Formats: sequence, C-alpha cells, structure tokens
Amino acid sequence: MGSSTVGNLDLVNSEEERLVSYLKENYLEETNKVSSEVHPANNLYSRVVKRFFDIVISSIALAVTLPFNLAFGVCTFFDVGLPIFFKQTRSGKDGKTFTLVKFRNMNEKKDKDGKLLPPSERVTKFGKFMRKYSLDELLNFWSVLKGDMSIIGPRPLPVTFTDRMSERHKQRGKVRPGLECPRVLKGDPDICQYQNQFENDIWYVEHVSLITDLRMIFLLVKMTFNTKKRSSNAEGRGYFAGYDRRRIATSLNRFKREFPDEWELISGEDVD
Repeated sequence: MGSSTVGNLDLVNSEEERLVSYLKENYLEETNKVSSEVHPANNLYSRVVKRFFDIVISSIALAVTLPFNLAFGVCTFFDVGLPIFFKQTRSGKDGKTFTLVKFRNMNEKKDKDGKLLPPSERVTKFGKFMRKYSLDELLNFWSVLKGDMSIIGPRPLPVTFTDRMSERHKQRGKVRPGLECPRVLKGDPDICQYQNQFENDIWYVEHVSLITDLRMIFLLVKMTFNTKKRSSNAEGRGYFAGYDRRRIATSLNRFKREFPDEWELISGEDVD
C-alpha cells in the first residue's frame, strides 16, 4: 500500500474496493473486447523438460540454502516471535491456488485505537535486510520442488486479483508461476508497472523455451544483485485494481494520480 495512505488501513481497503468495483463495472468488459488472443507455447520443453530442470535446480538450491534457512528461522523467531512463517494463498497454474510460504518480517504493532499499523511501519530492521536481498523468498524453492511454482514464470499474485484481470492477462496462468519473470519487453515507462508486467508475462507464456529460460535466469541473477533498482520499481506501486478508461492495468495510487477528476466522482471527495 502506498505511502499516501499511511495510517488508515480500513480507508485503504475501502478505497480499493470502491475503485475495483467501479473499474470492473465500467471498463473490464470493453477491455476484454479489445484485447488480443493469447497463444501459449506448446513444445517438448514447456511440457516436460522445464519441469525436470525445476526439480533438479530446486533440489540443489534447497540443499545449499538449508543452513541459511535454519539460521534465518532462528533470527526470525527472536525478531518477531511465533509463527516464523508468513503464509498466503496465491493463484497458480490454470487458476489453481497454493500456499506461498515466506519468513515473517513484520511485527504486530498497533496504533492507539488497537488497529495494526500499516505494513511499511511494521517491517523490522532484520525484515528489511531479508527483503532487500530477497532472502525471505528462499523458501519458495520448496514450492518449486512441489510443483506449485517454477524457477522462471509470472510472479504468483493474490487470488483477489484474478477477478479484476482481463481474459488476456488471465492467460499468464497457463504456466506455473515463478520466482520471477524478468522483463524482456521494454514497456512504456509512462504507464502503470502492472500493465508492463502483465504484457511481459503474456510474452513469456507465448515464448516458453530453453533459450528463453536461460536468458531470463541470467536477467534474474542481475536483478538479484541490483537491489537499488528493485526497491525503486516497488516504491509506491500499490495493489492492482483493474483497467482504466484507456484499457490499461492500473493501481489505486496510479489511478488517483492520473485521473483525479474521475476519482473525485467515484469517491465523492474533493481532490483540490
């Protein structure tokens, strides 16, 4: 959730729900009408070889990172207490759901009214360190080994996002979600990151191959060590809310910034 809404999670949720309903009612159907059809890749690599590589790589990764994960588990216990794991249901391949597990990195601090503080204010110092280097996601290799995820693939999103998506962008679920799907499409820097991400995901679905995955693994390694860029990309992004009047995927923060007059009508608030 963006910094502009810090201090009132109920307000954020209320605003998001209002915008989601509005965008679905007014723009989703038209977005589906103008969206291009998706043609997922169907080759030996996508059907068989990719899964074999996932099993081999995740098995090695789990063995190598086991001592680190044990240490992170102990540190998490002393940092935020029990439980040490954060669990959330995410959308997987073909719309099936699975449980994503990470190390917890937020405390349970509340405001004077007894409400939890915004997530950005509850992340601990150790949690920020874990997030900065994506160490809290090392447990995702277990999801890869189980078959819920893949090394390379679209990032698994919260299940609540699915009903907000166009039929085109739902096709990102034709492959297993991955640890990351690095950008190979340049995208338009002037539109919401979600639109660029979803279109990049669709490109991947249509071009799954050994060469594509090797290229993306190389980009993933570069991304892992470029912590400054990753932090910049995530800043102020907000949650995916739907599609705006241009049929572009958008977030609450982005919509309020780009369409203040329309947001005023939706919210009934004066935005001067």
